[in-house]
Amino acid sequence: MLERRETRPVMAGGVPVGGCAPVTVQSMTTTDTRDSGATLDQVFALADAGCEIVRVAIPRADALDGFEAVCVASPIPVVADVHFDHTLAIEAARRGASKLRINPGNIGSLDRVDAVIEAASEAGIPIRIGVNAGSLAEQYRDRDWPLADKLVASAVSFCEHFESRGFEDIVVSAKASSVASTIDAYRALAEQLPYPLHIGVTEAGTSLAGTVKSSVGLGILLAEGIGDTLRVSLTADPVDEVLVGWEILAALDLRRRNPELVSCPTCGRCEIDLIPIATEVERRLRGRRCGLKVAVMGCVVNGPGEAREADIGVAAGKGVGMVFAKGRPLRKVREDEIVDALMEEIDALEG
Repeated sequence: MLERRETRPVMAGGVPVGGCAPVTVQSMTTTDTRDSGATLDQVFALADAGCEIVRVAIPRADALDGFEAVCVASPIPVVADVHFDHTLAIEAARRGASKLRINPGNIGSLDRVDAVIEAASEAGIPIRIGVNAGSLAEQYRDRDWPLADKLVASAVSFCEHFESRGFEDIVVSAKASSVASTIDAYRALAEQLPYPLHIGVTEAGTSLAGTVKSSVGLGILLAEGIGDTLRVSLTADPVDEVLVGWEILAALDLRRRNPELVSCPTCGRCEIDLIPIATEVERRLRGRRCGLKVAVMGCVVNGPGEAREADIGVAAGKGVGMVFAKGRPLRKVREDEIVDALMEEIDALEG
């Protein structure tokens, strides 16, 4: 296990963040919050994928009724995401938000920030201080500093103000679209602040580029014990954000939600169409809550040996597959039977 940085714990609804709690996976709805039905449909889809905390935007006052309806019916804690208008954050706290997310740098004057702090305190909910390039503290915006330094100075100054108001139920984020700046900022925050850190690379891009950038940035931070909750920001279906987040945690052996799939990259020895087989096995494994390691290998000669540590798997030959467990052959099946046969053996293994 990686050694985790110790932080002050907070509660987002019934989900602990920081302290000794596992790293949690978050996402954000993309629907119009005024349409509570569509928003709830997406919340349930995200929860089914493993999302543990969901953020919902409140861009205008006419979204508050929809937000409240989502809070009432959501299976997971709902975070109110508010920019510019502090009254929306205040009202969201009153209408059932489990947590507020504001950028103090764009919410207005300090008296407006203080009003939000008071509302969160009365509701007994935490606030995420979210800082990015567009929401820096005014005194740091025009300084000729590296972006990471401005992010850190802004976040620390905001935390100090919250502390001066007697409010320490805080989560902090300082995101950038640059992986290097994001890493530098979070490393510095981990040294200077006791609060849980919400990590992510903002505006990371479309599915492929965003997954790579997020995996590199979040992976490095998590490997150093930094990060208490995460969001993978993708220009894609938010369910994909959740799936990638879990894969990052699993790759570091921090948390695992689904069985681990081991599959080879294919080569000239592969004599079946392995890619759709591996993809279908991955799809069928999703949602299963077990700790199995499942291998899908393209070579009947080397497959069982290369995947000897797998609990169960298949190694393919010309038009056939050998299903094996712990490197021991179980049965040979036709190519079109591989997925069903493998899943049958997994079912038997699970008992």
